[in-house]
Amino acid sequence: MNIAIIYYSATGTNHKMAEWATEAAKSEGTNDVRLRRIKETAPKEAIESNDDWKKHHQATQDIEVAELGDLEWADAIIFSIPTRYGNLPSQVQAFFDTTGGLWSQGKLVNKVVSGMTSAQNPHGGQETTLLSLYKSMYHWGAIVAAPGYTSEELFKTGGNPYGFSTDGGVENLDEKSKTSIAHQVKRAINIAECIKKGMS
Repeated sequence: MNIAIIYYSATGTNHKMAEWATEAAKSEGTNDVRLRRIKETAPKEAIESNDDWKKHHQATQDIEVAELGDLEWADAIIFSIPTRYGNLPSQVQAFFDTTGGLWSQGKLVNKVVSGMTSAQNPHGGQETTLLSLYKSMYHWGAIVAAPGYTSEELFKTGGNPYGFSTDGGVENLDEKSKTSIAHQVKRAINIAECIKKGMS
């Protein structure tokens, strides 16, 4: 199984979630795991106006940037992205806008995808952000592996059936968050395994 963990993060919350998703994928015995960040496209002035954003941007420069080849390679893709007014960040949408070539060749069909998100407050658009993400996945012909209510652990972190979500920043992530993320990753991998076996 090839697993891509692809994230965008301004101040570190979704980066931490992506790191935990990577750990979870590897704990399932999956060694072919790629952690990739979506390229930052915000102007330098905007980044430098926020100390947390500036520090995180500098600290993660060594993480490889997501490329189209990562999408083609992967059997399952876990996205970790923050909400922007209940929608995808422009950086994420810009990356998706480059996938037309893969889409037209059918190379995104049957990819198993699952999404996670964060916002600054409990009702900051987490659910609509994940639904916005999944709209693009439906156009790809991908298989959305949302966690639903498949584990009691999910209720301890808000019970979002579309994907793990958090609010308040990286400091609010805890062991319950990590457990929920691990469950979601395991579910996506299990579904991807079933699809891959069924197609072989």
